[in-house]
Amino acid sequence: MVRRWRKWLSKADEHKTKALEEKIKRNPHLNKQELHTPLSASLTDNEQVLRSLYKNCYDVIFRSFFISGKTKAMLIYIEGMSNVEELNDNLLAPLMKEEAGQPHSMHSIQELLEKRINISTVSEIQTFADVIDKVSVGHPVIIIDKQQSGLSVGLEKYEQRSLEEPPAERVVRGPRHGFIETLQVNISLLRRRIKSPQLKTELLKVGRYSQTDVVVAYIEGIVDPTLVQEVTNRLKRIKVDAILDSQNIEEFIEDNPYSPFPQVLNTERVDVTCAYLLEGHVGVLVDGSPFALIAPTTFYSLLQSAEDYYERFMIGTALRWLRYFFVVLALLLPSMYVAVLSFHQEMVPETLLLSMAASREVVPFPALVEAFIMEVIFEVLREAGIRLPMQIGAAVSIVGGLIIGEAAVRAGIVSSPMVIVVALTGIANFAFPRFNAAFAIRLLRFPLLLLAGTLGLLGVMLGVVTLVIHLCTLRSFGLPYLAPMAPVDVRSIKDVLLRAPAWASDTRPRLTGQANKKRQAHDQKPGPSRGGE
Repeated sequence: MVRRWRKWLSKADEHKTKALEEKIKRNPHLNKQELHTPLSASLTDNEQVLRSLYKNCYDVIFRSFFISGKTKAMLIYIEGMSNVEELNDNLLAPLMKEEAGQPHSMHSIQELLEKRINISTVSEIQTFADVIDKVSVGHPVIIIDKQQSGLSVGLEKYEQRSLEEPPAERVVRGPRHGFIETLQVNISLLRRRIKSPQLKTELLKVGRYSQTDVVVAYIEGIVDPTLVQEVTNRLKRIKVDAILDSQNIEEFIEDNPYSPFPQVLNTERVDVTCAYLLEGHVGVLVDGSPFALIAPTTFYSLLQSAEDYYERFMIGTALRWLRYFFVVLALLLPSMYVAVLSFHQEMVPETLLLSMAASREVVPFPALVEAFIMEVIFEVLREAGIRLPMQIGAAVSIVGGLIIGEAAVRAGIVSSPMVIVVALTGIANFAFPRFNAAFAIRLLRFPLLLLAGTLGLLGVMLGVVTLVIHLCTLRSFGLPYLAPMAPVDVRSIKDVLLRAPAWASDTRPRLTGQANKKRQAHDQKPGPSRGGE
């Protein structure tokens, strides 16, 4: 009776495999749910289905062989993604070694595989979807005749670049390692710094065709579980063909997609990611991208540099305030100049006003048009410097700016003070630690210029008030964007207005670290009288 039941099940699975093969021939674009058909006990049927799926894929290798010269099996892997040397030496050679005796039974094959496969990462697979998942990430798959399961072997091989300092987040003092495009390497970099099993890494796959690995990283016991659940739910809602970079993820999970300000922080630095995880944030790492996403984030986080925490706290505080000043300068300097020159000349000292009037005497354009011309030219030069090859990009942006600025002044198209204002604005913009935050400020300068040229200082103030209201309404995964300044949190302000000393940072930020407030032991201020404690 048992034999009949097994035979009936085997026949049923073969029918399912045949039906799947016919469906693939009619429509090769099957979704993953349709491929959750169990493997058949017939190796020939399994091979036909898989060859139909990988039709016209020259890099997918199907290698038939016999285990101990008796049992037929098939190996599937992608050339260039699997370690062929290890495959030949530690998998095929031991399995193909002939052995005298009777043909293998199911149990003897399992025992033989356990004895002969000298590879640590081996897992069992049951369906065609499992085969595709494993083969696509470089794991060779073995399918054996008369068995309804296969084996996936961890022999993947990736070409990867060496670890180096992120070019956009350089520091004078601090770690030099940054993330690369290989997900497993990035996770190992996190593990090297946080050597605790409380560091959790949950794996998701996003993208219908790309099947991109996305990892949600957090520290259990510090992070709010509802935050982890919210991040995971937003990732699971993404239904797209492919995810090619973490930016694709960012656009789908942010709260307000119409805001110019980023609501998810991105970084290439391992130490920055670990620091945020230890404060109760959640990290999102995407395979193929060197940028990790940090959620939630605030406006002030975008203005903080890793180097603030690797220098003495007084220097870090001074640099932070200098950066805040640059934000105001980069946003308001051109519009204030246009407003004062167009509507409020009485605010300028007489001597300076006469000098400015003399320089603008031959300029045929009003101050608003003059400012727009110079801002557009400066933006074009900056983009040209970025897009051109590294060897000539810097030279083009610097020399081009000098030549064009001097020529424009000599031709009487713009005035010398306007060139100075635009140059100072551009330099202030370069002080931003985050490129996407700097780009938001660059974008907002143009509507502020229009308001300044039409309504004067009243228009500038109107624009600033509108901007502040917009920032107050923004949320990043429920966290107010201007926290901890609005709403005010006195305990967390010490890391916004100041860079608090390490020995004074004994608690985590209230809005993200409420689940575990204590960061370190209290009262660790150093001093000569404490040397023996």
